[in-house]
Amino acid sequence: MSLIFENNPEKRSPNPHPDSPQYPEPYVVSPGLKKAVNLAIYLRRPLLLEGDAGCGKTRLASAVAYELGLPLYRWDVRSTTKAVDGLYEYDAILRLHDVQTQKVESQSARNPSNPQDYRTFGALGKAFRLEQCPAVVLIDEIDKADLDFPNDLLTVLDEPWEFTIKETGETITATYPNRTNNPIDARIDCRPIVIITSNKEKGNLPAPFLRRCLYHYLDFPNDADLLQEIVRSHYQICQENPPTSDLMQTAIKRFLNIWNEGGLFKKPGTSEFLDWLTALHQFGSEPYNAAQLAEDKLLPYRELLFKLQQDWKKYAKAP
Repeated sequence: MSLIFENNPEKRSPNPHPDSPQYPEPYVVSPGLKKAVNLAIYLRRPLLLEGDAGCGKTRLASAVAYELGLPLYRWDVRSTTKAVDGLYEYDAILRLHDVQTQKVESQSARNPSNPQDYRTFGALGKAFRLEQCPAVVLIDEIDKADLDFPNDLLTVLDEPWEFTIKETGETITATYPNRTNNPIDARIDCRPIVIITSNKEKGNLPAPFLRRCLYHYLDFPNDADLLQEIVRSHYQICQENPPTSDLMQTAIKRFLNIWNEGGLFKKPGTSEFLDWLTALHQFGSEPYNAAQLAEDKLLPYRELLFKLQQDWKKYAKAP
């Protein structure tokens, strides 16, 4: 099965997997990013995305999974996350509980003598079990975890693409053609398509991990034409009436002026801008007047753009 991402939701697979996103993702992809995605699919190497917060790193996985009709499994990394968490979790306490309660009742569908009843699979674990298609796995904000976390991932995201559940003795192996030993192996390549995001909160990731990944830096769409294209894509896919051209262009101009003038502790991202534009367009009884927006000293609906006290107060008073 040849998988090519074209950034065209209309080319969605006619028979998407039940775990594939149900709605298209408005996403404008540069030619360079599209090539990086297809290289990651072809080579089955993790695609590491870095860039400013709000530039669209997380949304890419949904756009890829929707168009290709593949399941999307998301793994949000936290400071305490370990690599095994994305593979499986084993509930030994529940098994012990069932052993005790089995003596007085037998209503549970679980069987304490069967250890497989007490393991549940994480995002990567579910992806490894697929046999008919690969999954897109989003590992979001990998840099929040301990520095050992990325290197631990390498042990499963490489040959032989398998992991072991020590509590049950099972070995879970991703399905893929074994080109070395059997050139006519017709199995579908079900190794996961892994997209990883990082905000570089804890500095650089380990060198062995970086060597294994494809790397792409996402710039914020700091360009009026590109931001306008993002807005049009958003309203087209959402099948909603867009703002007037005057309101859209004025909003983009004011937003980019704020974004570029400096002094913000947390710059707003594209999602905040789209929310702000929606409020200007639809929140009031009538759309916000474009000429008034250009002249207003106070920024309307600033609570949609700023999430820190210092930034909010800065635009709470006229200059």
